[in-house]
Amino acid sequence: MPSTTGFTLWLTGMHGTGKSTIAAYIAARLRQVGRQVETLDEGEIGQDLWQGLGDSKEERSTIVRRVGYVAQLLARNNVAVLVPCVSPYKSVREENRRIIGRYVEVYVDCPTETLIERDSTGKYKKALSGEIPNFIGITEPYEPPTSPEVTIHSDTESVEDGAAKIFQALLDLGYMTSEELKIITGKKMKANPQPKKARRVEPKADKPGKGTKSRPATRAARVAKPTSAKKGAKRK
Repeated sequence: MPSTTGFTLWLTGMHGTGKSTIAAYIAARLRQVGRQVETLDEGEIGQDLWQGLGDSKEERSTIVRRVGYVAQLLARNNVAVLVPCVSPYKSVREENRRIIGRYVEVYVDCPTETLIERDSTGKYKKALSGEIPNFIGITEPYEPPTSPEVTIHSDTESVEDGAAKIFQALLDLGYMTSEELKIITGKKMKANPQPKKARRVEPKADKPGKGTKSRPATRAARVAKPTSAKKGAKRK
């Protein structure tokens, strides 16, 4: 009997990285084991969910929130929801993570130069020439995830390789069973135990009436202390 745990697999990345292709592959494999699956592809549902909205940051954020709301409704009713969506802003993706709960973020990464070279739609070239304003990755920034559950480098990894990473993450998180994945992949997969949260140890209070020596800052305090300069993030 197939597992009935609903979840949302959110695939984020710039235009043309292969999010929809990977989502279609995963959806077909999930249906092999009797899962209820829905794909919310921004390229297909746009006319229904955000007709009339434009390309400003606020409007894009509204679009991602609407998709997240639909995904949350489906996931809580035991549906495996796949969302290939550029969703360029980190803060809005994190909002969806909190709202949805059973949320797996997949970052589909690819160098911009490669995306321009293999672009069959011509959108990148039009954006570079100024024909398409507010284009993510060219005239508007894309904010990559800080700690996604899965990262796929679609310029060097095949769809199958990327899917294997996703299935492993779903197994590790308890959203799929090893029996289901044996049917899908043809091999027995083992879950990797999730790291336990570190136990917090409170510092001992100094005894009254006695002189105390200054203590070095704890590791947590050193990490939390702001630094005067940070290295700039690599441009994607």
